Amino acid sequence: MKRGKNYVDSKKLIDKTKTYEGAEAIALAVETAKSKFDETIELHVKLGIDPRHADQQVRGVVVLPNGTGKTVRVLAICKGEKVNEAQAAGADFVGGDEMVQKIQHENWFDYDVIVTTPDMMGVVGRLGKVLGPKGLMPNPKSGTVTMDLARAIHDIKAGKVEYRVDKQAICHVPFGKASFGAEKLTENYNTLMDALLKAKPAAAKGVYFRSIYIASTMGPSIKVVYKA
Repeated sequence: MKRGKNYVDSKKLIDKTKTYEGAEAIALAVETAKSKFDETIELHVKLGIDPRHADQQVRGVVVLPNGTGKTVRVLAICKGEKVNEAQAAGADFVGGDEMVQKIQHENWFDYDVIVTTPDMMGVVGRLGKVLGPKGLMPNPKSGTVTMDLARAIHDIKAGKVEYRVDKQAICHVPFGKASFGAEKLTENYNTLMDALLKAKPAAAKGVYFRSIYIASTMGPSIKVVYKA
């Protein structure tokens, strides 16, 4: 694969024979983010679990102390007094059945996250085939099906991210922008790693963090050693 000049130059800054500590790797990732846009800094962790087993799933959410740097558009599907609660909390779009109809019949996806209340899941559930493949289906485990809409919306706007292992037992999680600087990104990274450690399944045996890499959107990966 032919790489661009920025990537080639950035790769020269990284010693591939070395495993970096978190803060050092993050500082390097910021330095290697040479694109004209504000690159996202990403964490990629291979876990020592078997995701084929239900008792070895790793999934959860965490609010990053310095946010994600991304403006998140929230759709709240609710009714009654919850409509006013969602609007007051800062939801970008609020409604009930009419929102479900709009998604069904107009293929409307001008939002990033959907939150809803348990009593609306019977209606929202009809959208599973549409929302599921896009990762937009509300789920109690991710905190997007709740009676406390105000808290859910606040957390999402404040920088809540979801982590979840894929079929290869890898978590891919963005944890900020290069413009944050190394200090704020390191705070986010530490918070995220703490959450992943706490989510370790009891059935997981052996080394939990098998490999850890940090990279900017367009930059080379940097291998990280984990220190609790």
